[in-house]
Amino acid sequence: VIIIITCFVKNIKYKQNLILAAVTLLIVFSNSFLLNQFAKVWDVSSGPSDTTTKYSCAIVLGGFVSEDNHKNGFLNWAADRYIQGIKLKETGKVTHLLFTGGNASLKPDGFTEGKWISSELKAFHFPDSTLLFEKQSRNTVENIQFSKILLQSRHLQPPYLLVTSAFHMRRALLICKKAGVQVVPYPCNFFAGKGSISMDSFIPSAETLANWNIYLKELVGYAVTTIKS
Repeated sequence: VIIIITCFVKNIKYKQNLILAAVTLLIVFSNSFLLNQFAKVWDVSSGPSDTTTKYSCAIVLGGFVSEDNHKNGFLNWAADRYIQGIKLKETGKVTHLLFTGGNASLKPDGFTEGKWISSELKAFHFPDSTLLFEKQSRNTVENIQFSKILLQSRHLQPPYLLVTSAFHMRRALLICKKAGVQVVPYPCNFFAGKGSISMDSFIPSAETLANWNIYLKELVGYAVTTIKS
């Protein structure tokens, strides 16, 4: 945006300052070291402190399924949410799994994440009574609202494990708190804030720019959720 603005600025000094600002922002937001430092503060990285406690249900937030050009689903970069949910069920940490995720597109009759997951889980031969699917939600707020209704209808007692990406957990926990849903965080899908420092950490990276976009979205969402009553 700043570069575009410079095209319409005639004052040379002002234009130079804008270019300098653009370059500075590019360096800052493409630096993986700085992103990792921020992620270490923002991410919720710790799970349940008591490893022996068993829970009635794990709420697995959607966003880990995408649709290809042939209208088929596939696991995307956030697939660890799905993997950890399955692991919790297989190891007996939870008795039920609730997968929440509907259709976030503008087509109401389009691809639905929940339906695809339901089909995929048949290969694990879990009892149908232990699997719950919420297929109407379009965002995290609706994920939690509709999940609460479903959990109450099945008489599953809290607290529940909340499974989502570490970068997304802070906002999700706030939404749960405001919705009156008692959960214990079970973060996964770590892609920043981990690893050792190397020379590559200070080399501009397009991937880091993309990751900053994810974190900025979370920051804005957290602020909006905080302001809303």
